[in-house]
Amino acid sequence: MRAALSGLTTRGRCLLAAGVAAAFCAAVLGERDLLRVACFLLALPLVAAGVVARTRFRLSCARSLAPARVPVGQPTEVVLRLENVSLLPTGLLLLEDEVPYTLGGRPRFTIDRIGPTQHRTVRYPVRSDSRGRYQIGPLRLRLADPFGLVELTRSFSAVDHLTVVPAVYPLSSVRLSGAWDSGGESVSRSVAIRGDDDAATREYRNGDDLRKVHWRSTARAGKLMVRREERPWQSRLTLLLDTRARAHRGDGPGSSFEWSVSAIASAGVHAARIGYAVHLVSDAGRAAEGANLADEGALLDHLAEVATSRSAGLDAAVAALRRAEDAGTLVAVLGLLDAEQAAALAATRAPTDTSIALLVDATTWVGLAPRARAEAEAAYDASAETLTRASWRVVRVRHGDSLPQVWPRANERSAAGPVLTVDGAGRPEPVVGSGR
Repeated sequence: MRAALSGLTTRGRCLLAAGVAAAFCAAVLGERDLLRVACFLLALPLVAAGVVARTRFRLSCARSLAPARVPVGQPTEVVLRLENVSLLPTGLLLLEDEVPYTLGGRPRFTIDRIGPTQHRTVRYPVRSDSRGRYQIGPLRLRLADPFGLVELTRSFSAVDHLTVVPAVYPLSSVRLSGAWDSGGESVSRSVAIRGDDDAATREYRNGDDLRKVHWRSTARAGKLMVRREERPWQSRLTLLLDTRARAHRGDGPGSSFEWSVSAIASAGVHAARIGYAVHLVSDAGRAAEGANLADEGALLDHLAEVATSRSAGLDAAVAALRRAEDAGTLVAVLGLLDAEQAAALAATRAPTDTSIALLVDATTWVGLAPRARAEAEAAYDASAETLTRASWRVVRVRHGDSLPQVWPRANERSAAGPVLTVDGAGRPEPVVGSGR
């Protein structure tokens, strides 16, 4: 009853105040008729509160999203199914579903009487121009008496999540120099076939299993050596995303960072669909550890929540690339680089490796004075030249460029080599001249 009294509306509180005033006037003036009116004014909101408080019907709510994962800018439909699972009919119901402001205003619905075992279904669309994982719900239900004197709010506990992923664009095939399996496994496998004496080894690292120590190689090298793990024959792709806030310009969905995230998502989905094992590295080091990024859903879910970082440089990314034994082909989407960062990044890859850099000139996302523009262009050209001299394929990206428009430029510096293509069943076709 106390909760019902706390749910008195402005109308109900005014009636109570009017009843108290009328009772006081009746006592002062000795008017019995006025006292009857006071009793009526006091009793009406109290009776309404009691009726609402004693409402005992039960409702169940089910919510579904179609679909639950959408690209930015695309709508999804939320379907609410409200069922009366009690033996009593409901009265007038006011529904409000809690939705983040980025998805629009909170939807409100009015539902009339729902009989026993009956249900009602309501639908509403939501749309977001920003990536992220958004909680939808819980559903709030407001119960009201017919006179509008009391309103009580009840909430369901169930919530759902909408994942807004970056836009993915279809990409054309890219020529790769060298072996199709460019992750270094071919060397490991061919050596391992020769016998235990010639097993592929590497220097011991902290945390390696001591059972993998190769004692003959240790004696020959004079330092502790361990066997390399033999991996299956599979092409590998490493994605490098520069998330440094200082490397990007612009705000919101139109920023250079959002362009970069969309580019990484498109390259990763393209590679996953043709059978590549996908790894992700950022300026913070190896990202999404333990996730199977060859599943495009897992990759997009991770990229839906990626945000800019406060990192000053790419030291962690450079270290991760140097440690990686299975980097394979590298596709890097980079923001603004200085000469030192470009040189360090270029040194992580051998000239025979396939390394593609989408170098985003983030300064074109903002207006600069002529002198500042000339300095920014000079720094940008120097970074591109450093990577190009290290045999990287550099794709220059400026504001207004679309990914499908600039992606074919990744073939411009390639030697004659195989092309990544897919057959009708979605499997990589045989590669001619790949060395396999």
